[in-house]
Amino acid sequence: MKRLLSISTLYPNAHAPRFGTFVARSLEALAARGDWDVTLINPIGIPPVPFGKYRPLAAAAVDAAEHGVKVYRPSFPLIPRLGVRFNPALIARSIMRLAQQLHAEQPFDLIDAQFFYPDGPAAARIARELNLPLSIKARGSDISFWSERPFALRQMLDAARQAAGLLAVSGALASDMAKLGMDSGKITLNYTGLDRDRFRPLDHTGLRKRLGQKLGFALSDAQPLLASIGALTPRKGQHLIIASLPALSDAQLLLVGKGEERASLEALARRLGVSDRVHFLGSVDHDLLPIILSAADIMVLPSSNEGLANAWVEALACGTPLVICDAGGARELVTGAAAGLIVDQSAHAITDGIRQILANPPAAEAVTPFAERFSWSANAAGLAEYYERLLAR
Repeated sequence: MKRLLSISTLYPNAHAPRFGTFVARSLEALAARGDWDVTLINPIGIPPVPFGKYRPLAAAAVDAAEHGVKVYRPSFPLIPRLGVRFNPALIARSIMRLAQQLHAEQPFDLIDAQFFYPDGPAAARIARELNLPLSIKARGSDISFWSERPFALRQMLDAARQAAGLLAVSGALASDMAKLGMDSGKITLNYTGLDRDRFRPLDHTGLRKRLGQKLGFALSDAQPLLASIGALTPRKGQHLIIASLPALSDAQLLLVGKGEERASLEALARRLGVSDRVHFLGSVDHDLLPIILSAADIMVLPSSNEGLANAWVEALACGTPLVICDAGGARELVTGAAAGLIVDQSAHAITDGIRQILANPPAAEAVTPFAERFSWSANAAGLAEYYERLLAR
């Protein structure tokens, strides 16, 4: 059995159980195959004096064996907002001894970083120290956001040169990586996975009524229902969905996710007179997501950049069409009319797209085939084949 040491700053913990679940599902599926032993180091940034949200986060820095993956959660010193350029070095310094100890006890075959920044440069230092091959995965904003910051781009390109292989979650993202100067010959496509038992169309008879009872407010079958799933950040474009609501006089909007934009989005909804139709759900239990998606007429996520959003795939698997923008792998997913529409990133275009789908909604059974190629077992099989290829070089 080969041994993988993966490094990811994004991973679920007791304080944030929905934080980076897609990383956890991927590594768990790889471990479940039986041909790879998987260890994860999840560095958690904690300020010298934990305050506010960092206090419960510090308490969640607990090691555990979770669904076949050995998870270690060391902390590293974090200077919120100001210290981002130093995070890769601080992470590497904080986890180096642990990585050395684990490698001495039972040697690893490969080091893997789950994001390009700050994980990639940190993992590169660990891989150099342990003299092991390195793989780095790009997921979207780690390329689009951090590549615009020269201090981060320098570190990312250095790590990419060192890496034996690179992963991208969409073909569009792989193209963006190559444009930055990364070796396209090193890049392998690895699409996201999907929990196919959980994400499937649910019976709509009384579904909205039951969902409304769970959420604490009424949802009518007579009113269009829009869902948007993603962190409340400017790049996800939830402000554009809210701005479309005055022209969609009876539509209800369910916003799933947390983030720094919540207060400004609430203020926008009040200013436009639609706050009674915008419902902020925060983080929800993963078992509730298929109910929300199945109950919705459309999943709207007008992101300015993405890799290939898990929420897109999950919506299609539930039989719910998309209104999204031309970001990342959007065109690799919306390849037919039943999958939804790719629109310009403006409130007007989003309104238009929503109206078109509401006027001629596709049947759920016409939508679900667009998600058929996605599963966590397929994701893990692709990873295992790719990792084996790196070791054979």
